[in-house]
Amino acid sequence: MVRLYTEKLHISYGERLIVKNLSVNIPDKKITTIIGSNGCGKSTLLKAITRIISHQSGSVILDGENISTEHTKSLAKKMAILPQTPESASGLTVGELVSYGRFPYQKGFGRLSKEDYKMIDWALEVTGTKDYKFRPVDSLSGGQRQRVWIAMALAQETDIIFLDEPTTYLDMAHQLEVLELLQKLNKEQERTVVMVLHDLNQAARFADYIIALKDGEIVKAGKCEEVITQDVLKKVFHIDAEIGRDPRTNKPMCITYNLLRGDN
Repeated sequence: MVRLYTEKLHISYGERLIVKNLSVNIPDKKITTIIGSNGCGKSTLLKAITRIISHQSGSVILDGENISTEHTKSLAKKMAILPQTPESASGLTVGELVSYGRFPYQKGFGRLSKEDYKMIDWALEVTGTKDYKFRPVDSLSGGQRQRVWIAMALAQETDIIFLDEPTTYLDMAHQLEVLELLQKLNKEQERTVVMVLHDLNQAARFADYIIALKDGEIVKAGKCEEVITQDVLKKVFHIDAEIGRDPRTNKPMCITYNLLRGDN
């Protein structure tokens, strides 16, 4: 069963069409990564699916309902998004920031309930950020802050989590730390994870399903072995790639590549 999919989606900024006639299924309880060159529509697609921006035509369907008709709080109980550059958390402690994830469940004057505090502590625990609860977010390292933002998304208690380039600005160790955390959440709690990644080998290593975009259209969507191929990478990135196998995961990986010149 597919819970989330798009049908003939068109998304524009002004008069510029970014995403064109895009229909895609998002596998449930799997990790999906979206790859493509800068400006191809990856982030735009994520924002449209999560209703941060509107689409001009087509539809996004979740659990049989068009998300355009969903009440905001109801939708926020089903899907969470961590943007590429989260808003500043200046002046907030870690616990305060994570508590924002409970907004969809608050009533009346917005006071936190016992259940809210329970979910906040759980999110801090599962992301390994419990020891930072009373520390200012600004005092943390990049990797620590990213885990705290993920904790906020988890506190939202959704089955589906979207992340726009969650490894941006992180060093290699912290990138791996974040991706392994997301993989753990998927495997142990069956969270559906959808994320934009620039690194092809990270996308192949951690994804069950990959969507390759070019100029707002899908070039190929499928399992890693179907997408991380010489032909697909040539079409999407205009490179001549040498594809091998990751000796640790046996997933396909881009060993090296050359930029294609001219019309080749």
